[in-house]
Amino acid sequence: MDFTIRKATKEDLPEVLALVTELAVYEKASHEVTITLEELEKDGFGENPLYWIILAENENGILGMSFYYIRYSTWKGRCLYLEDIVVKEEYRGQKVGKVLFEETIKAAKAMNAKLMTWQVLDWNEPAINFYKKFNAELDGEWINGKLRF
Repeated sequence: MDFTIRKATKEDLPEVLALVTELAVYEKASHEVTITLEELEKDGFGENPLYWIILAENENGILGMSFYYIRYSTWKGRCLYLEDIVVKEEYRGQKVGKVLFEETIKAAKAMNAKLMTWQVLDWNEPAINFYKKFNAELDGEWINGKLRF
């Protein structure tokens, strides 16, 4: 299947939000999505963007995305954090995710990141197997923490 890769624009945000929602449904957490288009626009396309998005698309529209930002490690320095990589269900298994992941690796290297990190749910075997193809280290030692506001 032919498709192209490009950076997202503000005009893509409705489709980005649809992908976020599709992922949340897959992860059985659709009720957790509270972000608005206005917040996405302000935070990603304002004076100091907090995130970036790489899109895969073809003549049918957007097929998937990689959503990432910079985090900072006191041990390593600048790191790229891959928040989400999402491919529409009908395009999975067609190398879209592979290309998006490789483009995200290129973005990490271009920004001189020391690490690229992400999370994957322990029950998401397709994603775990995908990352293993890249010889990724999947660490079961750390416990995630969060506070809700």
